[in-house]
Amino acid sequence: MIKIKIPNYNTLELKHVVLDYNGTIAKDGELKEEVKALLPQLCEAYTVHVITADTFGSVKSQMEGFSVVVNVLQTDDHTAEKAAYVKSLKKDTCIAIGNGNNDQEMLKNALLGIAVMGDEGCATATLLQSDISTTCIEDALALLVNEKRLIATLRR
Repeated sequence: MIKIKIPNYNTLELKHVVLDYNGTIAKDGELKEEVKALLPQLCEAYTVHVITADTFGSVKSQMEGFSVVVNVLQTDDHTAEKAAYVKSLKKDTCIAIGNGNNDQEMLKNALLGIAVMGDEGCATATLLQSDISTTCIEDALALLVNEKRLIATLRR
């Protein structure tokens, strides 16, 4: 568990990072190169979960070689399923990162929600549920790899 004391904000005790796949860490079903570079460091510090509808059918092959838990959504209500997944992990130890409309409740339910304004944009509802927003996934993951960036962003 990672413990981060953020002045005048909160002390975060984090264990899980839940990542939306398409639009967040992948584009058109292909894992982004910047994610490939940062994912090993992230996996050393956290239990990393990738959650997706797997629209392109590529998530399992793309995640081979990385120490991540892959969860392919099974219901028609992806918003509720993603939120329930975060809750099942003990939500007060979770970071959730996403961009789509179906990520809004996942970000809301996590202790720390990060919205990514990437190639697909970011749903306004998801942006409004986030604690932090970034312009790319590389910056979002770097916040977690370099905790001082996270502190600088959230301190009051």
